[in-house]
Amino acid sequence: MGPLLCCLGIAVLLCRGLACPGPCSCSTKKNGRLLAECAYKELPEVQSLWLGYNQIGGAEPGAFATLSQLKNLDLSHNKMVTFPWQDLRNLSGLQILKLNNNRLAGLPRDAFQALAELRSLWLNDNQLTTLADGTFHPLPSLSQLQLFNNPFNCSCKLFWLKRWAESTSVSLTKGGSTLCAAPGRMRGRAVTDIPAHQCVAPSVQLTYLSKLDNTVLPDGLTLSLHCSVAGSPLPQIRWRIQTPGRGVEIDGPNVARDGSLSPSGRVKQSQERFLVFKNGTMAIPKFSKEDEGTYTCIAINDVGTREVSVNVALAGSENPAEDLLQDDPHASPLGGRSCYKGDEMDPVGAGEKLVIVYHVPREVKGTAGGAVPQVGLVTLLLALGIVLGW
Repeated sequence: MGPLLCCLGIAVLLCRGLACPGPCSCSTKKNGRLLAECAYKELPEVQSLWLGYNQIGGAEPGAFATLSQLKNLDLSHNKMVTFPWQDLRNLSGLQILKLNNNRLAGLPRDAFQALAELRSLWLNDNQLTTLADGTFHPLPSLSQLQLFNNPFNCSCKLFWLKRWAESTSVSLTKGGSTLCAAPGRMRGRAVTDIPAHQCVAPSVQLTYLSKLDNTVLPDGLTLSLHCSVAGSPLPQIRWRIQTPGRGVEIDGPNVARDGSLSPSGRVKQSQERFLVFKNGTMAIPKFSKEDEGTYTCIAINDVGTREVSVNVALAGSENPAEDLLQDDPHASPLGGRSCYKGDEMDPVGAGEKLVIVYHVPREVKGTAGGAVPQVGLVTLLLALGIVLGW
């Protein structure tokens, strides 16, 4: 049978004593049950649907969406490569779902988001190589989950499943262990054997780089931030910039090793203002009031995501650090020039309340008597509770 059309070949076994559904034709089996043939019939109130052991290769979107009363759905032992996962949003009363012994190679993270009543889920004997983090979290009633005989790639992308399996009360062992097919060193071992030391969530530290103290910069200030990350596998770095006038997302470096900007086709115009290097440094030449805002470094690997932010502002007073301290007596100077966020070290407020304040003083006289703008770093504050008015 090709792709399943809505209500194309429904066959329902009815318990002894139940009447044959009006739209269907029924025959009595040897076990005393009725076999209801309901092809091409409208059955919006059907509660159990068995379509196992056919040659079904897939189901088109909408095939099950109208069966809102469905509690049991069995599509096992078919040849399904695709399944209309979006149909499950309408099946909030579903309790048993059997998709085992098919050819499913993947499923979306939110596939089961609406199935709060689901008790039993069979996905064994498919072609699943990985599962998105949190796939089974929306299933509070789940008590039985079959995942064995799938060719899982036990990279760190699947490490969440190890942690979930170790902490859940859901039965996972019936029918065999959930084993790894790859990589080679993990072949034949259980998913729960993925080494914890090889899969470490990111930590991230954001540091202000400066040699600008007391330096005269006629061409303006260059803001430099350096993002240091750790974790296994080594995290990728992304940047998020939010200023009053715009928001910018930068997924990776846009400056080559020779210092040249990546081809314009690969760099959006909104990103050209920000120079991002492979080593984790970002520079903003000629930093101005328009560039004030929140700069966030995001570290991402197969285990998780961490981010840390710094708020940057240009102040016009002679001593903005003192002004800030007067406004908030709880604010205190930070001895270093960094903020950090990770699993082990997470100081209260670090990463969210760190404020770099630059002082733009009035014009000072140059050696030739001309006015030269002077820009210097006044202080780096860990300002707890400070909200700047930008």
